[in-house]
Amino acid sequence: MSHRKKDTDYLAISARIRAMENRLLTRERMDRMIEARDDAEAMKSLAECGYNDAAGLDAALAQARAEVFKDMEQGAPDPRLVEVFQIKYDYHNAKTILKAQAMGSDPERLLLAGGRYDPAALWDGWKRETLSGVSETFKKAMEQAKTALAEGGDPQKADLILDRACYAEMAQLASELSSPFLQGYVRLSVDVANLRAAVRVARMGREGDFLRQVLLPGGNVSEQAIAAARGDALGEVFRSGPLAQAASLGAKLAQPGGESLTAFERECDNALTAYLAAARRVPFGEETVIGYLYAKEQEFTAIRAIFAGRAAGLDGDTIRSRLRETYV
Repeated sequence: MSHRKKDTDYLAISARIRAMENRLLTRERMDRMIEARDDAEAMKSLAECGYNDAAGLDAALAQARAEVFKDMEQGAPDPRLVEVFQIKYDYHNAKTILKAQAMGSDPERLLLAGGRYDPAALWDGWKRETLSGVSETFKKAMEQAKTALAEGGDPQKADLILDRACYAEMAQLASELSSPFLQGYVRLSVDVANLRAAVRVARMGREGDFLRQVLLPGGNVSEQAIAAARGDALGEVFRSGPLAQAASLGAKLAQPGGESLTAFERECDNALTAYLAAARRVPFGEETVIGYLYAKEQEFTAIRAIFAGRAAGLDGDTIRSRLRETYV
């Protein structure tokens, strides 16, 4: 039985996080990056946020992610809080390894650091059939996904197996930590994943049994309620929760060949940000660590979006339209 740490155990780390929040990427700093004359100038704006602007974008982000995870692991009274944000990298790597193996290619360049498990060791252990040091849930999901690929060659089915395991591990960890705030974040994350799936499936014209198969358990809104919704009813299912605006927009776009989902995707992410940003109103406690970890993940995503938009030659307004609400 895991015992929850007291809020006062987080006094020191909360105070330090409040100071570090001053270096988070603000909208003003994003605008300077977007309007910079070249990438070198844009990278200098990142230096203000503590990034190594001499390392190159990918290296700077990887270094920053490793540093924030290590910092929070060492400073938080319960370092397992960090694992909730690391799990997704492990499952990304699992998908990458299985698909590369099925195609007879090397996944190394597509593996991401930042997870609980070293990506190179994960790949080496898997291909040698000596995988160890991972959770039983993770290992079992990889084996099941491999079987699914071998039997039908359907990467979507394999991805679903891994996604279910990913969210199950997140939920289990939040439960073990006895953190209502973290449990709420995981449930909302499941809702976001299910809402996105419902809209995409509707646009494919494949609702019904197919939708029931791809929905994930563990959200605030049941899979049955989502699967039963059609068209505008999708907005009704989420009308009383934080995804009301996203669901309303998604319902309008849930037609085959509909408009771009960019605004809908942004509203989904903004709902998560609004939930996590509530941590800023908590003076000290586990919420400050959870909120800061999310803020950094959001920051990494925004930086990549800005540089990708610059590389594609997009104008500033188009790049801004793709950015999410900021934590600060």
